[in-house]
Amino acid sequence: MPARPPAPAAVTAAPVTLVVGEEEFLVDRAVRELIAAARAGQEGDAGDVHDRDGAGLAPGELDWLTSPSLFGGGSVVVIRSAQNASKDVTAELTRYLSRPAEDAVLILTHAGGAKGKDLLAAAKTTKAQILERPKLTRFAERLDFIKSEFRRLGRSADDAAARALLDAVGSDLRELAAACDQLAADEQDRVDETVVARYYRGRAESTGFSVADRAVEGHLVPALEQLRWALATGVSPVLICSALAQGVRLLGRVSSAPRGASSMSLAAEVGAPPWKIDAVKRQLRGWQARGIARALHAVAEADAQVKGEASSADYALERAVRRIVASRADAAG
Repeated sequence: MPARPPAPAAVTAAPVTLVVGEEEFLVDRAVRELIAAARAGQEGDAGDVHDRDGAGLAPGELDWLTSPSLFGGGSVVVIRSAQNASKDVTAELTRYLSRPAEDAVLILTHAGGAKGKDLLAAAKTTKAQILERPKLTRFAERLDFIKSEFRRLGRSADDAAARALLDAVGSDLRELAAACDQLAADEQDRVDETVVARYYRGRAESTGFSVADRAVEGHLVPALEQLRWALATGVSPVLICSALAQGVRLLGRVSSAPRGASSMSLAAEVGAPPWKIDAVKRQLRGWQARGIARALHAVAEADAQVKGEASSADYALERAVRRIVASRADAAG
């Protein structure tokens, strides 16, 4: 058996840690790891763990939360979305950063944007530990995430395996992490494209990306077949809608690119691999700008519907697929 690759370094507890970023799964994981590290480092009985949302934290509550536990051990306090804290609470948090309690561990999450930027700036002037967890938006970043997940689990995977898993499962990091966990548990050797295909062949053929490809190519019946099979095999409607949106947006971005622009340069600009740009160029045949605009409107409506505005997400997706195909068919009209 080949040597196992080194796992990514684990986080360590500090008196104050800010987890900064909008990638919800990675932020949540960092918080869980920090809590575990803090409790592991406590002597005797572990103290209390308090988990609060920044918007709901009342003035003066921080002092109580960071006080020693009545049952021994220091407390672990998690304040999520600290950028949403009130002005008075933000002032308390800022003061706390420079004088943290001896027996407490404070973990703050912060979206990293302009809101609450003073708190973030104050943290950078203290000894607070700052963990960056930015949004993964590029195709290559998700491939790196998959390979990193396998390293965490003591396995290795190449680009082909990571690409196959991304095609099969979709871009949701929670689902990707769960898939990596399953494969690592069941496979003792290196995970390659063949292994991924064996586990996910049925699903890989019916992901939201397959639905999107058939729809933007104008193939209504195959698109609907892929949609119904994807839903039947448990693919999330939100992921399917995201794939439809990505497919139509890529049409718009590639179609508006300067004539003669290479696939490599476009790939760097839009954050998709060159092979995908080549595929989109082929899909663009038969489309016009006004048709793409109508298709974008269709997926925007579907996105709102699958997230709660419609009683049936399945119907909303089917309607979106039909409208995308129709937008291509009468784009010249």
